[in-house]
Amino acid sequence: MPTSTSSRALLALATGAFAIGSTEFLMMGLLPEVAGDLSVTVPAVGYAISAYALGVVVGAPTLTALSTRYPHQRVLAGLMVLFVLGHVATAFAPGYHELLAARFATGLAHGSFFGVAAVVARSLAAPGKEGTAISRVFTGLTVAQLLGVPVGTALGQVLGWRWAFGLVGVLGVVTALAVLRWVPLRREAPVRLATELSGVLRPQVLLTLAATAVGTGGLFAVYSYVSPILTDLAGFPAAAVAWVLVAYGAGTVAGTLLGGRGSDRWPEGSAVLGLAALSLACLVMLGASGHPATALVALVLFGVVAFFVGPPLINRVISVAPGSGLMASAANQAAFNAANALGAAAGAQVLAAGYGLRATMVVGAVLAAAGALIALVAVLLQRGAPGGAGALPVRRRRAVVEHEPSLVLEALRLAGVAGATSCVAAVRLDAGAREAQTTARG
Repeated sequence: MPTSTSSRALLALATGAFAIGSTEFLMMGLLPEVAGDLSVTVPAVGYAISAYALGVVVGAPTLTALSTRYPHQRVLAGLMVLFVLGHVATAFAPGYHELLAARFATGLAHGSFFGVAAVVARSLAAPGKEGTAISRVFTGLTVAQLLGVPVGTALGQVLGWRWAFGLVGVLGVVTALAVLRWVPLRREAPVRLATELSGVLRPQVLLTLAATAVGTGGLFAVYSYVSPILTDLAGFPAAAVAWVLVAYGAGTVAGTLLGGRGSDRWPEGSAVLGLAALSLACLVMLGASGHPATALVALVLFGVVAFFVGPPLINRVISVAPGSGLMASAANQAAFNAANALGAAAGAQVLAAGYGLRATMVVGAVLAAAGALIALVAVLLQRGAPGGAGALPVRRRRAVVEHEPSLVLEALRLAGVAGATSCVAAVRLDAGAREAQTTARG
């Protein structure tokens, strides 16, 4: 059973993940409202999304590098303070350029928070339960897509977009207080920044980052175009897409749970297995996308294996890194963002070349297979290293008490992850439709 200390600490981290996930996608659902208030076009407001993403890219390595000398609890609380200040600036932005600056500042905390949170989650877990702890933290991100984004969008449409972002800032305050109250304040062993930075350049770390950036690109090569795949290939009506993606979300529930536990049970091979299965799932979708029933089953399977790979990759990159693993963990967040860009861009290229939607699944299969191969090379090199015993060394700095997921937490987890992706898709589709309407009126 989980200790009260570790459970509350993981809840605090998951709350932060919920707040960050909410703000990341909230702007997509409020583009028309923001554009109207600031007297700019919807496409112009779209750059606020890009400004946030740029903040993530800049902040992940920079703030993590600056935080290596301080206790993790203080770092997490400080990042949430920056997050709150960014939302205050967003809510009171007097004009368009001030909004862009505010969203950039808000994004700075994103990657570093998740990087540090993953390290803390591992330290709170009992030996052999690191992957499960990591997956609990990232459950907050999926709950944000399930609840935070649609609720925030609705509130923004009724009360105004500034209120919506202000309320997300309040979540940041709650997170900072919860972190200070529940995450243990521990004096970490002194870590030299040079050690952290050089550790990212180690072959095992680089191979794991490459497996993440390339392999999970297979997910985004397909999912970036899931709506037209469902309507144009499978024959679903447009109104049914959101409901179909709810079933996909249920698949991600199983995948996340299996990924955390698989990482704990097979720390060496779970990433290889997951990426290989993702490649196979892309091919299954390729063959099943021509009929609604088979496409639905294939999409759920795709959700299972796509979300399986996250915890093993995060757990592994921290395990093989020297020092605290903070920089490696932050770099892995950047690798996931790179996978998003790579997969979507690769899919766009084959579509632009006229190969059709089915080609995106081929691209996804190739990327996932390439990622599995990279992960396999990493494992083989690890086994062949001097002193290697054939198993990935699980490096731990402190172990608390053995804990297993309670039924209540598992129920909340199931409710949180199920349908998460459907909400993101629905928000994006709605924003796209509104942008098209605004353009047509103009």
